[in-house]
Amino acid sequence: MVTSGSYAAYRNDWLALHHEEALDPERPIIDAHHHIWDSPRPRYMFEDMLGDLNAVRHNVVATVYVDCRSMYRADGPSELRCVGEVEFANGVAAMGASGAYGKTRVCAGIVGFGALHLGVRAQPVLEALVLAGGSRLKGVRHISAWDADPALGLPNPDRPPGLLADKAFREGFALLRPLGLRFDAFLYQTQISELTDLARAFPDTPIVLDHAGTPLGIGRYAGRREELFVDWKTAIADLSSCPNVAIKLGGLGMVVGGFGFNTRHRPPTSLALSEAWKPYIETCIEAFGSRRCMFESNFPPDRATCSYGVIWNAFKRMVAGGSEDEKADLFARTADRFYDLGMLGT
Repeated sequence: MVTSGSYAAYRNDWLALHHEEALDPERPIIDAHHHIWDSPRPRYMFEDMLGDLNAVRHNVVATVYVDCRSMYRADGPSELRCVGEVEFANGVAAMGASGAYGKTRVCAGIVGFGALHLGVRAQPVLEALVLAGGSRLKGVRHISAWDADPALGLPNPDRPPGLLADKAFREGFALLRPLGLRFDAFLYQTQISELTDLARAFPDTPIVLDHAGTPLGIGRYAGRREELFVDWKTAIADLSSCPNVAIKLGGLGMVVGGFGFNTRHRPPTSLALSEAWKPYIETCIEAFGSRRCMFESNFPPDRATCSYGVIWNAFKRMVAGGSEDEKADLFARTADRFYDLGMLGT
């Protein structure tokens, strides 16, 4: 596999070297986090996602699309170009809702880019996102992942260090609740305390932490897994004390995690993934409880590590000993409640 920056290129021929039938195939799943893009990153469009959904028959009833700087408008005011992504995702959602492409309601919920760094000037951007997404627009994400190590990504003016504490950002963040919007947080494990501070400052705004807080394992963090796990676990426990915060279980297949499965000659089995990732998943569930935890595929970034069928099998293996009620939360009900999707009638 070829790695570059925070992403890794994926090869269908490599993924095809290992196939598994779906475990517990009737269990309803809401994939709480995925992307669709056509960009310099490995291409992953609607037809590619359909291929993954149909390759192994997991019962994925709906998905949540999360911002990835895809399909921005080519012109118009610069701050409003991000609305194009929600327009695009809503179009994909309409295709999924037609039933012509299978049972899965792809993009049933949409999370756009919030431009919260604009402060109060983010108001017309957020209103435009709501207009473009309609009832499917559930929230916004403004990535704050930052680290001085270039192995974790190049500097981005939209995500400087300390973004979540920035006065203008918090002015923009304060606009979310009146519009009924949630906030998706993508940051590194070293920044979890920054999100905890934000959550305590805005206790009425629903927040979800993406990718289990993004544990790190490359660059200056390589070879320090045990030490970093202790730090990450402490930060997760502190964050879980904020009742307005939920967490997504996934994202561990990204390059930044340093697990290295993407560099092997053959893709991993779901058993191998379960053994490697289970300490992180179990810690999150113990801290937050199943009602605030939701599984995510984080495809296509996690596609660098394994196929769609294998990642869901890995999740199912990790919680095989849980109760039926807990599994229902983790695989579908928490995402349905948090994003108000109305897919399960709960």
